Amino acid sequence: MLRSLTIRDFAIVDRLELDFSPGFTALTGETGAGKSILIDALAMVLGERAEAIVVREGAERAEVGAEFDVAAHPPAARWLEVNDFAGDEGGCVLRRVIEATGRSRAYVNGAPATLVQLRELGELLVEIHGQHEHQSLTRAAAQRDLIDDYGGLAEAASRVAALHREWGERRRRREESEAGAARAAGEREELEWQARELAALNPAPGEWPDLTARHARLSHAASLIEAARSAVELLAEGEDSAQAQARRVASKLGALLEFDPALREAHELVEAARIDLSEAAHSLRRYADRIELDPAALRGLEQRIEALHAAARRFRVAPEALPERLAEARARLDALEARGDVEGLRAAEAQALAACRAEAKTLSAGRRRAAKRLSDEVSEAMQELAMAGGRFEVSLAPLAEVGAGGAEDVGFLVAAHQGAEPRPLARVASGGELSRLALAIQAAAARVARVPTLIFDEVDSGIGGRVAEIVGGKLRALAAGRQVMCITHLAQVAAAANHQWQVRKSVTGGRAVSRVAALGAADRVEEIARMLGGVKITETTRRHAAEMLKGGERRSARSET
Repeated sequence: MLRSLTIRDFAIVDRLELDFSPGFTALTGETGAGKSILIDALAMVLGERAEAIVVREGAERAEVGAEFDVAAHPPAARWLEVNDFAGDEGGCVLRRVIEATGRSRAYVNGAPATLVQLRELGELLVEIHGQHEHQSLTRAAAQRDLIDDYGGLAEAASRVAALHREWGERRRRREESEAGAARAAGEREELEWQARELAALNPAPGEWPDLTARHARLSHAASLIEAARSAVELLAEGEDSAQAQARRVASKLGALLEFDPALREAHELVEAARIDLSEAAHSLRRYADRIELDPAALRGLEQRIEALHAAARRFRVAPEALPERLAEARARLDALEARGDVEGLRAAEAQALAACRAEAKTLSAGRRRAAKRLSDEVSEAMQELAMAGGRFEVSLAPLAEVGAGGAEDVGFLVAAHQGAEPRPLARVASGGELSRLALAIQAAAARVARVPTLIFDEVDSGIGGRVAEIVGGKLRALAAGRQVMCITHLAQVAAAANHQWQVRKSVTGGRAVSRVAALGAADRVEEIARMLGGVKITETTRRHAAEMLKGGERRSARSET
């Protein structure tokens, strides 16, 4: 629901702040007072294109802000969440700024937004009926959604769309497989050769660093043994070995400890060094005994290293990457095998298409039933809305093949008068007829309404008397579950409203300025009387206006019971 509208320097509006209520609100006033400007400003903040001409003369920019309550409107709340515009819980603020230079900026909950995003969100929040671009009932997708909602077919339509996506995906896979068959054959041959070569070599993960370490030991075995034994000789064998010298030093220091205990630390360090030298010599002996001169093993290692080097050169990878290359070749072969099953892919595609067609057939049957009911209901309402003899038809034109929206194109056709040929709703010539048709359609589909706020402009064009009363009653009934606003020149329509605003134009400082005032009970009588009586308002006209307002309340009470 629309909570408030703020307008700054837009056309002949300098500053205006309006707070909206649920129910039916009528906007009335003299011709040229600026009633349609409010609709134009709201349409602009909902994403309609705007030019610098809308900026009030002498101002730097025009600014329009609209606040909505989306707590009870999941589609809009979900859109905000998905597009990262979620703000305060249940609230949504749209803002549009038009510079005098023509530059435009848009915001959703304070974050910059594109016009496309503003329009997408706006279509979920407000429906404007009249000669405005913001008119979704003239679009094919909106017509299809409405008939599906009206017939309780939204879930079936979603299933058809999902099955159609699945069919499209399977078709894409099959087409890719067919188109790439020749290329895949050459790739498969190359991969099979690689897999055979590498499988015969059978490189193991971690093998390369182990091979190089073992090769280094075997190729230097003689030098390693000689170095170990030489070190043992110097450390522990012979009269002048390091261990023997350390033993003699420790013995001498030990004998002197009784004369000077200060030598104890040095004695202990030398004794520890002697023990360490003994352990080092023992470790070197074990090492020299373990190292073997094995020319055959060395040759085997060299052959394996050479084989891995050669394969690495052929496949242009490092030797340690050969196991990964083998795994990649096998995985790619498996993928090509799966994609190469063209017959299997064709069967899967046919199965998906059959499932989509079956679900679409069920949807079509439901649409035919809903189309008949909606056509009859709207045609009946047209007889009351100054379109006697006219008729409304929901056209279901079969498609050559099932699509994401089903097996048919849905269209709304209208014959506005007796004997007229039904034409698409978008081509109805009169803005008034279009608004009244929208009223009839919205009234018929009120229980499944998607958009919470409806605005009607020109709905009273070319009507009066009894028809105007009927229009007012339908607008009031429609507002029982939604927020409805209507610009009207007819007292009968205005009298049916829950709320009434008067739009006035005055001249301030040599410039025209538009003002809007919410009318209380007494003011409503005066405004209705003005609408009835023209220039001179008499007491008789006022009594008539008061009776009309009471009549509107009585009719509303009867319809609600």
